[in-house]
Amino acid sequence: MAHFRRAARGVRTRPAVPAPQTPQTPPPGRVGPVRWRPTSKPGSDSRSGRRGRAAPHLWRAGLGSGPATPPAPLPPAAPAVRRLPGARPEGRRGGRESGPGLRKAGRAAPVRNLKLLQTLEFRDIQAPGRPQCISLRTEQSTVLIGSDHGLIEIDPVTREVKNEVSLVSEGFLPEDGSGCIVGIQDLLDQESVCMATASGDVILCNLSTCQLECVGSVASGISVMSWSPDQELVLLATGQQTLIMMTKDFEPIMEQQIHQDDFGERARKVRVWNREFALQSTSEPVAGLGPALAWKPSGSLIASTQEKPNQQDIVFFEKNGLLHGHFTLPFLKDEVKVNGLFWNADSTVLAVWLEDLQRGENCTLKTYVQLWTVGNYHWYLKQSLPFSTCGKSKLVCLMWDLVTPYRLHILCQGWHYLCYDWHWTTDRSSGDNSSDMANVAVIDGNKVLVTVFQQSVVPPPMCTYRLLLPHPVNQVMFSAHPKKSNDLAILDASNQISVYKCDDSPSVDLTVKLGAVGGNGFKVSLRTPHLEKRYKLQFENGEDQEINPLKFSLITWIQEDVFLAVSYSPSSPQSAIHHLTVAPSEADDEHRQLHISSSVTVDGVIISLCCNSKTKSVALQLAGGQILKYFWESPSLAVEPWKNPGGFPVRFPYPCTQTELAMIGGEECVLGLSDRCRFFINDTEVASNITSFAVYDEFLLLTTHSHTCQCFCLRDASFNTLHAGLSSSHVSKGESLRKVERGSRIVTVVPQDTKLILQMPRGNLEVVHHRALVLAQIRKWLDKLMFKEAFECMRKLRINLNLIHDHNPKVFLENVETFIRQIDSVNHINLFFTELKEEDVTKTMYPPPVTSAVQLSREDPDGKKVDLICDTLRVAMESINPHKYCLSILTSHVKKTTPELEIVLQKVHELQGRTPPVPDAVSAEEALKYLLLLVDVNELYDHSLGTYDFDLVLMVAEKSQKDPKEYLPFLNTLKKMETNYQRFTIDKYLKRYEKAIGHLSKCGPEYFSECLNLVKDKNLYKEALKLYPSDSQQYKDISIAYGEHLTQEHLYEPAGLVFARCGAHEKALNAFLASGSWQQALCVAAQLNLTKDQLADLGRTLAGKLVEQRKHGDAATVLEQYAKDYEEAVLLLLEGAAWEEALRLVYKYNRPDIIETNVKPSILEAQKNYMALLDSQTATFSRHKKRLLVVRELKEQAQQVNLDDEVPQGQESDLFSETSSVLSGSDMSGKYSHSNSRISARSSKNRRKAERKKHSLKEGSPLEDLALLEALNEIVQSTEKLKDEVHNILKMLFLFEFDEQGRELQKAFEDTLQLMERSLPEIWTLTHQQNSATPVLGPNSTANSIMASYQQQKTSVPVHDAELFIPPKINKRTQWKLSLLE
Repeated sequence: MAHFRRAARGVRTRPAVPAPQTPQTPPPGRVGPVRWRPTSKPGSDSRSGRRGRAAPHLWRAGLGSGPATPPAPLPPAAPAVRRLPGARPEGRRGGRESGPGLRKAGRAAPVRNLKLLQTLEFRDIQAPGRPQCISLRTEQSTVLIGSDHGLIEIDPVTREVKNEVSLVSEGFLPEDGSGCIVGIQDLLDQESVCMATASGDVILCNLSTCQLECVGSVASGISVMSWSPDQELVLLATGQQTLIMMTKDFEPIMEQQIHQDDFGERARKVRVWNREFALQSTSEPVAGLGPALAWKPSGSLIASTQEKPNQQDIVFFEKNGLLHGHFTLPFLKDEVKVNGLFWNADSTVLAVWLEDLQRGENCTLKTYVQLWTVGNYHWYLKQSLPFSTCGKSKLVCLMWDLVTPYRLHILCQGWHYLCYDWHWTTDRSSGDNSSDMANVAVIDGNKVLVTVFQQSVVPPPMCTYRLLLPHPVNQVMFSAHPKKSNDLAILDASNQISVYKCDDSPSVDLTVKLGAVGGNGFKVSLRTPHLEKRYKLQFENGEDQEINPLKFSLITWIQEDVFLAVSYSPSSPQSAIHHLTVAPSEADDEHRQLHISSSVTVDGVIISLCCNSKTKSVALQLAGGQILKYFWESPSLAVEPWKNPGGFPVRFPYPCTQTELAMIGGEECVLGLSDRCRFFINDTEVASNITSFAVYDEFLLLTTHSHTCQCFCLRDASFNTLHAGLSSSHVSKGESLRKVERGSRIVTVVPQDTKLILQMPRGNLEVVHHRALVLAQIRKWLDKLMFKEAFECMRKLRINLNLIHDHNPKVFLENVETFIRQIDSVNHINLFFTELKEEDVTKTMYPPPVTSAVQLSREDPDGKKVDLICDTLRVAMESINPHKYCLSILTSHVKKTTPELEIVLQKVHELQGRTPPVPDAVSAEEALKYLLLLVDVNELYDHSLGTYDFDLVLMVAEKSQKDPKEYLPFLNTLKKMETNYQRFTIDKYLKRYEKAIGHLSKCGPEYFSECLNLVKDKNLYKEALKLYPSDSQQYKDISIAYGEHLTQEHLYEPAGLVFARCGAHEKALNAFLASGSWQQALCVAAQLNLTKDQLADLGRTLAGKLVEQRKHGDAATVLEQYAKDYEEAVLLLLEGAAWEEALRLVYKYNRPDIIETNVKPSILEAQKNYMALLDSQTATFSRHKKRLLVVRELKEQAQQVNLDDEVPQGQESDLFSETSSVLSGSDMSGKYSHSNSRISARSSKNRRKAERKKHSLKEGSPLEDLALLEALNEIVQSTEKLKDEVHNILKMLFLFEFDEQGRELQKAFEDTLQLMERSLPEIWTLTHQQNSATPVLGPNSTANSIMASYQQQKTSVPVHDAELFIPPKINKRTQWKLSLLE
């Protein structure tokens, strides 16, 4: 056993020089890599309770006896308090924005590619020796590099060496360069760096003081050092094939032998131990298992390699040792060897480090770094980086960043450090016209999988067609030219650009293979691209390509033979944007080269480049968020800051991984989405929950964390409207928002169509038709009179077909023939008819995004939209082909507001007798069968009977379910009748009584009694009077019956008019007497030639009825003129307060004595009555007003008590006496309404009585305040009506020298009016007028005030009582005072 000899802590020790027989390097081929299981959920630890501490995860060692391989460099575990893989540096957002959960939807990326975001280089680092391994200090953003001389710390951003620690001078490494550092780990808790040498020393180094401390050593040497992710445990693999586990303080816990006796030469195993060093599982022997080993950070799989007879695979083990899937490397057997496997922090990318095996003396050997991703159970090779195997560019080690998941660190032998940042992108064509095929390209090694979404939606990993390239592909770019958006250029790992064009070339390209379409007899209507040409990228410095295989990034195909590319300075934080063009001399050369024709240097690191194909604008984003505008067409190639509409430079607060250019409200803006789901328009953050977005035409589509897809029209939008729309995604916003599956992301939008392609988290694709896109496309089709396309889309997606007309009624009605010819289907036209309704769907279901002239000039022909469309379409169909569209013509009659079923039946009857048959014509039987689908058969039978055509009746009856025994006898009986009586019988059977009496009136006088009985029975007097001459006896009989009917209905005056018209004067006189129409009664009396006595008696009778109706003036006129009794007439006038008319009669008949005996006493009596009335009104008004103020005060106190003490209201509360009775009107009114529910069945008079009873003036009644308001209102209005009466009596009092009584009355009335005017504002206050308003909210509101407002709303009055809160009007312009009395 190899024991760990621990040195005393705190004492700097120098270990004894090992004996010569002790090897400096571990024995060959004994121990494979050792890997701790990474923490699957960063920041969670149920065991230790500390953030970053790992739970009791398993760890594993790969063992074998194969050929010796250098130990694979180990990525350092995350410090305990540092962010672990997948953690977010910007902080948490409600538990949704931290950890890998935010990227869960990105774990399956079959339609996305890895695109290089930026490259950081540090060349020719000044350090002694040869680099051997690498590690990171995440908190300091520095890199630790171990060499055969010691340790150095570099800052890759400032490109300087921060620290250098020599292990040779301290004797830990030999001076001849044969030493080796096998592991480096930054220990944040101990503020030190731990190193392990192959000779067996474990060293702690404090980089602040550069002090070294050897904490122990292993005599047999160390081949692997690995720290657990929580840095609580460290594991050493020794030269004697043992494993030593220690604590973070280097206290040995256990040492175990790696029992390798059962390992065969060609069969290796994977063994897994837990933290307690108990063996958990051992895999079955796997033939050809390689030495590379990597455990997925999510904890689900362990990756390794396996050599098979004809291939080399990457295989995956479960933690129980069982095999779980594999994929094959794109190399032949014994062509390469795998040096290492490396998972990135969020488990989405697997980096494979391969190296060519020697195949010949003159072969150029290379090493490769390949980045693999998986989606839909298919592994895609997304990036391939070739390096040389000799010289300075030989790869030494690589590792993924622990915080930034898509950042890869690479160290080369010539002290060259490279750092690559990738991000996910969807490579799609950017055209917006119908020629764009909605292509999406997916990189898969040396293949590009292209899916043409306009023609087919193919689930990945399948595709429409594949493009085969000679080398692995690193980038795909579609042409930015709007009319050539289907063309694409492909950059491969050999820095060649292959250009494929989609045109009408008949040539067959062998590099293009059909995928999920075509083959096996399928006829392909697809236009596939062909390889047009290839370019070789020419570097200014040949060494650049060897050191950095991804020298150019963000390559953009701007126009024919012109590309834009970005490169980064290896010595300073600067970027250069290059124009890559073809030399004119090489335009036709087969071996064309792209040269840098011009360049512009930019201060800062360019991380994105986007181009607007319409405006040809190019926007550059720097790592600091600054946005620059690049004038690539300008001769000077100027770069200047992108400015917002306010003229200020635009800068994203956070770097964005996806940028687009779009026109918003007429201004070109930059849109950006960060990897933290923050969405920016220029420098304004409009949302923080966006997972993806796409700009299509004038629309912006976004998916959100709330599982919605929103669509906004940018034509008339603004920042504020977009911000408001995105900030309230939970509110339904009509057509702009729709729900989608959790984690959906936008892939592309099919131009000039309604398809939106979404990718689900598990990798599958879904097509949705967003309502906003659908309606916008339908409106475009309708504007272009493309009715067929619009109809098919609406029918398939269930859009209401009324929109075809309602979008622009005038244009539709002018082009109905075009509509019919395009649809060209009877069934589809019938479907259009059946959906028609009077509603304007552009105002209800599908309001347009903006009000246009079309909507403003909308026609509305008397609200008969359906009738107008039916008539217009029917005329057009009859002119085009009435036989072909016969069923549609019938439908147009049936669908009218009043169905024209008789006309329809007549047309069907005409079809029955048509000979010979007409081409495209419909038989009568087919037409009738179709008609029965639209109309109920019984209704159709009745209408057929109403046509009086028995052949048609029989035809319909045979199609119905009626029993022939029912209808045949009835029809036979009808056929035997006289024609008019037959039709009368049919109409009476159909309950068409108006038509029935019309036919019966033609049957002769003998049928008049039957007709009169039917008229009386069905109240058809008015219709019957039109059927007979006014001088006929039948007319008089009907009129007398009509008058008697009106008399029974207590309609005496109309009855009298009917009697008078037909000459029944005695009946007319009685009717006029009953109605009180004294003028008409006297006119009829004159026609009856009454005697004077009879006329006087009639006058007295009329006067009595008029007095009952309080028409004293009319009664006096009748008595004076017809009964010749002027004295009684004067008395009636005095009773009715018609003083001036009474004086006229007194002086007309020269009876001044009546003035003293009757007139003056009546005037004085009336004055006393008015005074008493005013006293009563004033007292009542004052009493009600005082009580109203008390009630209101009690109610406010009760509400306040209820708010403070939360006392229950209504019937359950016994804590209030009088207060509780006025506390809540709503509670008590409910009780009243319940008790009065039986009244609802009574007459309206009783219901009004119940309403009045509800407003009781009894103190403490529930709605006493309303009753008081109602009573006060009535007092004011009744007093207002007294003005004319008071004015008239004042004149009489003055005339007869009753000045004192007149002034007394005038003063009392004036005081009463003034009292009421003063009290109006106090009674009908503004606050109580608004008592049913909305609650008062705002910055000045308190909790109590808001609750009081809600309580007031809760107890507000019903709607029908709202008029009580309107104050009565007092007309001050009415002149009632008599100035002579002042």
